[in-house]
Amino acid sequence: MLLNQFLLLSALLFAMGVYGVLTRRNGVLVLMSVELILNAVNINLVAFGAFQDNVQGDVFAIFVIAVAAAEVGVGLAMVLLMYRNRRSIDFTEVDLMKG
Repeated sequence: MLLNQFLLLSALLFAMGVYGVLTRRNGVLVLMSVELILNAVNINLVAFGAFQDNVQGDVFAIFVIAVAAAEVGVGLAMVLLMYRNRRSIDFTEVDLMKG
């Protein structure tokens, strides 16, 4: 397969993720969109690593996966806290939680 095909797939996933982050109000859907963005970055890293015949892209992709796992843990904790306090996970109501 050509490098262009992987880059096109990655660009499509990245665009879908950015669209989801900008248009969604639901906290879980925003987190899923951020995961799409991070997966698009992983596809780029692995594709360029394979294209240049080295393992640096794979190593960076593993770090991105670790960051994504931490982001999911912290993000879901924040969504659960917001649901517990407001009974809604709508991000437009986040500013109401100011102390």
